[in-house]
Formats: sequence, structure tokens, C-alpha cells
Amino acid sequence: MSEVILHVLGTAQDAGLPHPNCICKNCTEAINNPNLRRLAASLAIVLPNDRKWHLIDATPDLKEQMVKLQLKYSLQGQLMDSIFLTHAHLGHYPGLLFLGREAIGAAGTPVFAGQKMNQLLHEQAPWSQLTKLKNIVTHEIRNGQPLPISQQVSIIPIDVPHRNEFSETFAFVISGPNKKVLYIPDIDRWNEWDQDIYNACQEVDICLLDGTFHSSKDLEKIGRDFREIPHPLMTETMERLQDLVGEKEIYFTHLNHSNPVIDSDRQIRRQIEDRGFHIAEDGMEFRL
Repeated sequence: MSEVILHVLGTAQDAGLPHPNCICKNCTEAINNPNLRRLAASLAIVLPNDRKWHLIDATPDLKEQMVKLQLKYSLQGQLMDSIFLTHAHLGHYPGLLFLGREAIGAAGTPVFAGQKMNQLLHEQAPWSQLTKLKNIVTHEIRNGQPLPISQQVSIIPIDVPHRNEFSETFAFVISGPNKKVLYIPDIDRWNEWDQDIYNACQEVDICLLDGTFHSSKDLEKIGRDFREIPHPLMTETMERLQDLVGEKEIYFTHLNHSNPVIDSDRQIRRQIEDRGFHIAEDGMEFRL
């Protein structure tokens, strides 16, 4: 049986850590210490025996994420075999431009996305140049419809509510030969979803969930209104899922630069880990 590895390429909210034009404590520390940097949230599904890999979300940090992965698995020069997109926000699809004529000049890279996202890629510049020149070839994904990427691995898109200004938003269930992963980097509110997050987590082995904000206080020091940027609070998510700790592995990802769980004093992080939850890290891996 071939090995299947889920590699975490990034764990930050769209703009990464350090965040542009910010000198908050977390950002200043990340500026001064590159080990504290976090790249935009993204995953790679690696099939090392087959020398293949598949990308979930093409972030603004794709160039750096790609070379790190290629070096780790001796895949230099091996482009991803497909790309799955969650939605059309800053941290999730601008990396597609690296496939264009100004950079890689890819030929026919398959891109799987929702109907509205596909329409955007075909009709709106500069993305339309990628489709016109066939740097990318788009395929429509639908809620609940499994998509096999190998004999052992499939991806199921799950529609979630999330400020869909330009496209729909999908979460993904990634099924390997031995384990299933639920990946939800972005969602507005758990109670706005037509599924129950507790039940959804029960169906998998590993959960990588939206951890953008720890609490409503996160944005007070940087002058932003939490109500304008809806995401489920980590505090609420933990209350909903506390009974699953020990039965499931639950990680938080897509961490905003204001989130105290990334503070170097680790005080809030220890509280979360004491409750049995985990903070996702760039470069961590799961065998599926």
C-alpha cells in the first residue's frame, strides 16, 4: 500500500504572520525571529511512492511553500498534479498566478473549484489569462460529490457559509487508506451551517478547523471590529467539541496575527492544550 501524507503548508490567516503593515507583539516577534513566521493556510496531499502531490488552496505564499515541499520529498521540478480551491479570498487563490506565463508557464494543471469560482477564473482578469492559455484547466466540484485523486485517496467538497462575495466556499473531507481528515479553514458561524460541527467531526479521525480568532477580544488592540470579520471563536468551538477530545485529534489553523495562541509566552496556548486541543504548525504531517 502506497504511503499517503497530509502536509500542512501553512497555518496563518490569509495575510500570514507577520501581517503587512502591523507591528503588534506577534508580528514584531515574527519579524525579528523567522522561526515564528507562519505562511497562509494550505495543505498538500503527498503520494511519495508515486512522486505525485496535490494542493489545497494556492496561497500568496505558494512559491515558498512549493519549494519547501519539493525539497523535502525530492520532487524538484515536479509540479502539483491538481489544485483544489476552497474559495475566492486573499489567502486561498492568488498563488494560481505563479502558474501563468510570467512565471512557471504551466500546461493544463487541473484546478477543482465551485461553479462561481470557475466562472470567476474564466471571466475575470488576470485569472482569465490562465484559463485562456490553458495554464490551468478548471473542473467544477459539487457539494458532497467525492473526487478520487488516486486509488487510495478521495476528496469530498462540503459547502459552508462564508461571506461569499465572489464565490461559494467549500470545506473538504480528505479520505486516505486509513484515516479521514476534515479541513475547514474558513466558515462564518457554526450555527449558520446546515450541518452540526460535532457530528461532522465524529465522522473523521483528524479535524483541522478555523481558528482565526481565539475570542472577540483578539482585534481590540489593532482597531478592527470582530463583527465585520465573522469566524467561529476558538472558545466556542472548544465548548462544542470538548466531549470529542481523546476520541478525535482536533487542531486549529488559519490563525490571525492577532490571535493570542501564537504569542511567544504560550499562556493561552497552554490553556487550549490542557483541554486536549492542538494548534496546527507549518510543516506538520499526518499519515493517512
